[in-house]
Amino acid sequence: MGEPRFLLDGMLGSLARWLRICGYEAKYIGDALDDDLLELAGGEGLVLLTKDRLLFRKAQRAGVDGFIVEGEDDSGKLASVSRRYGLRLSPQNSRCPECGEHLRKASKESLVSSIHTGTFEAYDDFWVCDSCCKVYWRGSHWENIVRTIEEASRVAGGVQGSSEHDL
Repeated sequence: MGEPRFLLDGMLGSLARWLRICGYEAKYIGDALDDDLLELAGGEGLVLLTKDRLLFRKAQRAGVDGFIVEGEDDSGKLASVSRRYGLRLSPQNSRCPECGEHLRKASKESLVSSIHTGTFEAYDDFWVCDSCCKVYWRGSHWENIVRTIEEASRVAGGVQGSSEHDL
């Protein structure tokens, strides 16, 4: 059995981004009806993540793997899913936080027209999503990303990756 793949309901958009940053497939549909979520999760073998107890009970009755996410902040929610599914929390194999597709390392020179001059001059390592074309780098936000993942890993009691890994 491979890594779990997730479908998150409308209350868990931020968690979808964090799961993607940690390299997991996390589909998010903010305005889907319960029955549509259940059909998609069941049809594609996705784990339905929710904070909605009624939706969770519907998933159980439909034979869909579901989990009620615990925690109030991003690290707490990420920790609860990590603990339940044994996830390794690390940004080493990050997916695009926006669309969930894989990122590829890009040469700085290939992005000269895509990023601000200050960013181009300040950083050397960049990653691009071939699907939505967003460009990523380890800017001032990187410390917050690492801190949130380390906190989630600590709370989950799991294995965490090093902050020194590439995206």
